[in-house]
Amino acid sequence: MMTIQIKTNFRTKLSSKEIGEYILDTNQWSKFRGYAIIPGIKKASFEIRTNEIVGSKIRVISDDNSSYIEEIIEWDIFNRIALKFTDFSPPLKYLASHFIETIEFQVISDETEISRMITMYPKGILGWLILTPISKLMKRALIKHMAILYSK
Repeated sequence: MMTIQIKTNFRTKLSSKEIGEYILDTNQWSKFRGYAIIPGIKKASFEIRTNEIVGSKIRVISDDNSSYIEEIIEWDIFNRIALKFTDFSPPLKYLASHFIETIEFQVISDETEISRMITMYPKGILGWLILTPISKLMKRALIKHMAILYSK
């Protein structure tokens, strides 16, 4: 089955280390407000927090009371962070096996360019057909979220 990819770029005065601090501060997660039918985040909290950060798991509850887990699978604060979304509640659990989000950093003069990509792994053709248009809304939600967090 083909994957679905969403990619956004954003520039900020924040360093990659400051951006990593935002990611680890689950109180910041409710600033993700979604877009159209994409729900915002109501609450996020660590279920497991490891000393090395990789392997940490964050339970996310959306405004529509759906939930999922984000596991930090890569943590190179100067170059790249990756998270794996799993354990979706219905209806998403029927449409996708998981998502992988990667956040890459590049310093350009006095700014940090953030490349944020989400790869969706649909379950079957129905998942692909439903997630493809939803991915366009998710991209808009990501752009909106990055502007809220990183416009400083």
